[in-house]
Amino acid sequence: MRRVPADALTDFVTRAFEAAGVDGRAARDVARTMVEADLLGYDTHGVFRLGQYLDRLRDGGSNAMASPRLVRETAATALIDGDDGLGHLAMNLAVRTAMDKARSAGIGWVGVRRSNHAGPAALYVRPQAAAGMIGIAGAVGSANHMPPWGGTELLLGTNPLAVSAPSGAGAPFVLDMATTVAAMGKIKTLAQRGERMPEGWMIGRDGLPLTDPARRQEGFLMPIGGAKGYGLALAIGLLGGVLNGAALGQTVVDFTSDTSSPTNTGQFVVAIDIAAFIDLQSFTAEADRVFAELRAAPPLPGTDGPRIPGEQREEIMARNVADGVPLHPSLVTALNTLAEELHVAGLDGMG
Repeated sequence: MRRVPADALTDFVTRAFEAAGVDGRAARDVARTMVEADLLGYDTHGVFRLGQYLDRLRDGGSNAMASPRLVRETAATALIDGDDGLGHLAMNLAVRTAMDKARSAGIGWVGVRRSNHAGPAALYVRPQAAAGMIGIAGAVGSANHMPPWGGTELLLGTNPLAVSAPSGAGAPFVLDMATTVAAMGKIKTLAQRGERMPEGWMIGRDGLPLTDPARRQEGFLMPIGGAKGYGLALAIGLLGGVLNGAALGQTVVDFTSDTSSPTNTGQFVVAIDIAAFIDLQSFTAEADRVFAELRAAPPLPGTDGPRIPGEQREEIMARNVADGVPLHPSLVTALNTLAEELHVAGLDGMG
């Protein structure tokens, strides 16, 4: 792995977006969000996605000059139109809006429509935990990779869900999960690196395991927990898609294979002010007590013992902030190729 300082990587991504016609302020906002994903170890949803975003900007699938805006609002809710721009812009606005509403109404629920892929859902719940709130975020996947349980037609995406909560002494609780056994981004990363995927991630239409990520188009992702994962994916799709007037089912556009059509991606962000229910210090003290109990549970043989969702990400981030963002050589090559095409400075000399 090659390590690149976060600031230098942010500057590189900003230059790339500016060269593609994105306003400088918006370009840096998206670049910072993407690099934050890499700092936290979500390497399948950070700068790895730059090429996909640039393809859509080039071909008209995404609006380079987008200006997300509120189109409907109550005291505790809002609906944001992403103006078909980079999804990070709409989702960052959704986080700010949800938190503002939670401060005054106790809860803020913000839906998003006409958005695009926005990276890992965890990015949009961490600010709530840092502010003493509960955070929830979900999205309709940017391509359909999963059939309904018992079927073979691809009608649902990985439809991720993230939940956060503050703690007192340690890292916040942050759960970020796809409703499939693996996210498609992980499989694309393995394909780029020439590695195989484990059995159980995908199966072919013949019902047999599929382990070659280069053949991913021949099969489909498996839901977590069988029919329960399918049901959860559909529930998130209703909240992020149908409720917001966004795509779900056959109306979902594969943002990778179709770079010229608007995706109308739907998402949602929730902020809950803990102080509206219980004193924040009492909440974090009790959360710390429960977390300590879980960590102290006897370890299962062959494992490192229990961990709390999110705490390992904080350790990864601290290391990457200090040492630089780790980039696989194949990704460095791909990013430098993009730089040449856009006539901007590449990663040479960084890290």
